Amino acid sequence: MPRAAGSVRDDAADAIVVGAGPAGAAAATWLARAGRDVVLVERERFPRDKVCGDGLTPRAVKALRGLGLTAEAEGTLPGWRRQDGLRMYGGGVVLDLPWPQLDDFPSHSVTATRSLFDETLARNAVAAGARLAEGTEVTAPLFASTSQRRVAGVAYRRTDPDGAEHTGTVRAPVVVVADGGSSRFAVQLGLHRLERRPMGVAIRAYYRSPRSDTGMMEGFLELTRATDATGAAGSRRDRELLPGYGWIFPLADGVVNVGWGLINTSKHFRSTNYRATLEQWVAGFPPAWGMGPDTLVGRPRSAGLPMGHNRKPPVHKGALLVGDAAGMVNPFNGEGISYAIEAGAFAAEAVDAALNSRRDADLATYQRTVEHAWGGYYTLGGLFLRIMGHPTVMRLCTELGMPRRTLMEFVFRVMAHLTDRRSKDATDLVVNALSRVVPAA
Repeated sequence: MPRAAGSVRDDAADAIVVGAGPAGAAAATWLARAGRDVVLVERERFPRDKVCGDGLTPRAVKALRGLGLTAEAEGTLPGWRRQDGLRMYGGGVVLDLPWPQLDDFPSHSVTATRSLFDETLARNAVAAGARLAEGTEVTAPLFASTSQRRVAGVAYRRTDPDGAEHTGTVRAPVVVVADGGSSRFAVQLGLHRLERRPMGVAIRAYYRSPRSDTGMMEGFLELTRATDATGAAGSRRDRELLPGYGWIFPLADGVVNVGWGLINTSKHFRSTNYRATLEQWVAGFPPAWGMGPDTLVGRPRSAGLPMGHNRKPPVHKGALLVGDAAGMVNPFNGEGISYAIEAGAFAAEAVDAALNSRRDADLATYQRTVEHAWGGYYTLGGLFLRIMGHPTVMRLCTELGMPRRTLMEFVFRVMAHLTDRRSKDATDLVVNALSRVVPAA
């Protein structure tokens, strides 16, 4: 493992963080700021790509500010772009919705590729004092005894840039698990995805397009795919509405992120060709948008969206699950980054308290904090997905809702999870009250 000035032995630390994505990097940053010796382990080497919409809502912008990344949060650095709101398409209506003016959240969003974003957060953790081990794969948990009742570190395999491999172990009293939606580490601890919890799939591609100069994120509520009505050559082609959503997010350097997602409450979840649907959808864009095979950058890539706390419990055998490893993607809109960073802060606070007290009971405060912060809201999101999984329901909601601006502003804020805690605003009162009374997901 790499050594930082003043650190303890390479084979021991106060805490180990598995995975240097937003959740892991955030947890490592706050632990390091608390004076803890923390090892942040990343299987790949930066910069590395991740499948994502690359959009950071005002909630994520606030989280960036909390990490001290203020210039990035304002979108003023190379590779970062700022937007004033969301442009919605649906029901034959185009609706521009500015981000709301709130006390608790900024009124703008930013975009940046995950390649840039994740490395920025990881280097920020290093600047705070974390030890970053790139090209290092955690292969298994270490346990304090043969009974395997408590995690006591990790075994790893490191691959050097020249291809040489090394194996070893690092021991620590706490492990923060942030290795993504499939979370091999969590599975090794016996924690599997809850099949009844929502799951999504999203596919995205990069295109060179003049839409990169648009100062708005763009969302699409009507997605269709071509269907073969007769199954024969020369057959009639129809369009079928899918219960999903699409987006175009402007990035730097003349590039846009274009993608769409579908949820597992839909009957189309397993039968859809995601790449073909993306290509058909893009082919229907206005020619002035300049998107097509000739402007495609790289290749489309897809990934799962683990939603609604679909792996539990988040505290188990001395390990804390954060971000996608715990299924913390917002069921309403598919956003995971802001919650990953927030969870990283919650986890770091609990770990620091447990290290001070030497009591595992303090780790349990992490689960209670997460449930209090957005557990009820996620339950509402799960109910929303069950309803919207039916194309007819989604069509009616789109056709009836889009022409009604006041209604759409309410829906917009609910789905983006943007409310003030102490506001008397009707949206704040309704969402906050429902989130409190509904059991946590």
